[in-house]
Amino acid sequence: MTHVTRGDLQLSAKRAGKVATAGRSGTIPAVLKRALSHPTPAVSVIIPCREERDHIGPCLDSILANDFPKDRLEILVVDGMSKDGTREIVQDYARRQATIQMLDNPRQTVPAALNLGIARASGSVILRMDAHVACAPDYISSLVNWLQETGADNVGSACVTVPANRSAIARAIAAALAHPFGVGDARFRLGTSKPRWVDTVPFGCFRREIFERVGRFDEELVRNQDDEFNLRLIRAGGRVLLVPGVRSHYSARGSLGQLAQMYYQYGYFKPLVARKVGGVMTARQLVPPIFVSTLILTAAVAPWLPGAGLACICTAGAYTAANIAASTVVGLRQGVRVGLALPAVFATLHLAYGAGFLAGCVDFLLLRKRGRAVSLSR
Repeated sequence: MTHVTRGDLQLSAKRAGKVATAGRSGTIPAVLKRALSHPTPAVSVIIPCREERDHIGPCLDSILANDFPKDRLEILVVDGMSKDGTREIVQDYARRQATIQMLDNPRQTVPAALNLGIARASGSVILRMDAHVACAPDYISSLVNWLQETGADNVGSACVTVPANRSAIARAIAAALAHPFGVGDARFRLGTSKPRWVDTVPFGCFRREIFERVGRFDEELVRNQDDEFNLRLIRAGGRVLLVPGVRSHYSARGSLGQLAQMYYQYGYFKPLVARKVGGVMTARQLVPPIFVSTLILTAAVAPWLPGAGLACICTAGAYTAANIAASTVVGLRQGVRVGLALPAVFATLHLAYGAGFLAGCVDFLLLRKRGRAVSLSR
């Protein structure tokens, strides 16, 4: 990732006649808050969801509390035929708030939901939202201002991961998803103090015309569709910007089973993304599958190659030591119970992702299968 320089963010006289730079404190500069040189665009917020009764209400409340003009805002909740009460909650909101509409998504996948929402959206700006996210009151206006002031095609911010509940496991999962040992150098999870041109952002704020230029989301990619779309955008000459000072809170999964399912699916679809784009997008996504494959291969040949058994033990031992060290550091800040739960959380995250990646390599690279349907519920 590269920093956005003052020159990168300098605007032409026709657009604004001012320079937008990140403030030293990481806050949004006044020129971005004013955005006097631009008319307020219509914004369509698209929320894919399925079986999200515990999260969709707080998500909608946070969007409705935004300071963006309500007469320039529409909220499209694209529901994957939920049966847990989600639909009834959204319908109740829609009766009380004219800005909210619910659309049916019979395919029940995220990219299908996004494409349905884009087709129905009336705004010149498309903002993707996740049902597990609650955003700050200035979230929409800030991202729209960055979009207008910088000339970027997709703008997003780092999300603050919060636990699903107060259990030690839930708190450890949230901590792992915001720690370099858990997620590598993923800036959209770790945060940034300066605007950066990046390869992807979560919950992007897009110019509508981008979808007309590069197409919509690939519906084969039940997971990781953002990665593929953003690379397609960049290859077409577009730019993706990660900005500081814009807050959203992402509610992480609350159990090891949910975490394993989610990260297995993330890993599983990465090889399909690689096949479509012609290569691996970032080196960090290769670390878990290399680790898992090393354990499997060395253990498998250990009966015939004594050195392989030692290599397996050393690999597992080195990982365990790094895991415990990272867990101890976090535990000193967040408490003993979280520290004790973290080794299992880190191992679940890495092993599930690595196993999913290897399974995806077999299915998508060796057997050349197409993407298969996976439930939206994660």
